[in-house]
Amino acid sequence: MGKKADDLLRYSIFDPTGNITALVESPVPVSRQPEVAAGIMARHPEVEQVGFVSEPDAPGLSLALRMAGGEFCGNASLCAAALLRLRKSDTAEQARVRLRVSGADEAVEVRLRRDGEVFTGCLRMPRAEAIRVERLSCQGVTAELPLVCMKGIWHLVIEASSPFFVLSEQPKAAESAVKRWCTQLGADGLGLMFLQDTGGQWRLTPLVYVPGSDTIFWENSCASGSAATALLLARRCGNPTELSLHEPGGILRAACDPASGETWLYGQTRRIFETE
Repeated sequence: MGKKADDLLRYSIFDPTGNITALVESPVPVSRQPEVAAGIMARHPEVEQVGFVSEPDAPGLSLALRMAGGEFCGNASLCAAALLRLRKSDTAEQARVRLRVSGADEAVEVRLRRDGEVFTGCLRMPRAEAIRVERLSCQGVTAELPLVCMKGIWHLVIEASSPFFVLSEQPKAAESAVKRWCTQLGADGLGLMFLQDTGGQWRLTPLVYVPGSDTIFWENSCASGSAATALLLARRCGNPTELSLHEPGGILRAACDPASGETWLYGQTRRIFETE
C-alpha cells in the first residue's frame, strides 16, 4: 500500500530551550494546517507547536513562517532562521535573516551565530500594541492583572503577589482559566506568564493557549512571553531592562528599552529530527 499524504510531509523538529517546535516545508493549505499540526503532535508528543515555512511574498525577506493557529511565535522564528541556514548549507559563523511571520505586521529580524549544530541567536520581537490592566475572575476570586498585547499573541503576567499565582500549582484550573480569559479578552492567543523573583533570580512558568490550533501547553519556554515580561518590568521602572528568565527548559534572555519599545530576545536552538 502507498503512503498516506501526511506521511510524505517534509518537516524538521527543533529544540529551542525545550519549546519543541516542528517546521513543515511541504506546501499545506492554511485550512488544513491545524489538522496537519495535530497529526505531527500526535506522532511526536514532545512537540509543543507547529509552523509552516514557505517562500516569502516580498523582496528583502528570506522566508515566510505561519504558525498552525496563525499566532506569532518567537522560538519558531529562531528555528525557521536556523532551518534556512541548514537548507542553504550556510557555514558562516554569523548571519542575519529577515522573516515574514504570522501575527507580526513587520518583518522579524533574526541574528544567528552557528557553533556546529547549535544556533545561538537574537531576534527583534514585535512591539506591544498596548499594556493595560484587566480585572478578571477565577474560582471566586476577582483581581487585576497586567496584560501585554502583542500583535499575534497577548500575555497576562501573573506575579507571586497576585492571588492568581496559586494557579501555577493547579494545572487544570489554570488551563480552564486561560481558555475562558482568552475568549473574554478576544485574543488570538493568550499566555499566562507565572513570574517569581526567587532571591534575585527570575523564574517564569509559561502556559499558552492558541484557539486557532486548539492547543494548550505548559511550555518549556516562551519567547513572546519572556519579551512581554521584560517589556512590562521595563515600563514600570522606566529604564532599559535586561532579564535572564529561568524557565522549565532553560534560560531565555530578554532586553527592552521602554523609550523605543524595542525588545530583543536571546536564545538557542538545534535540530533534533528531520524526515527522510
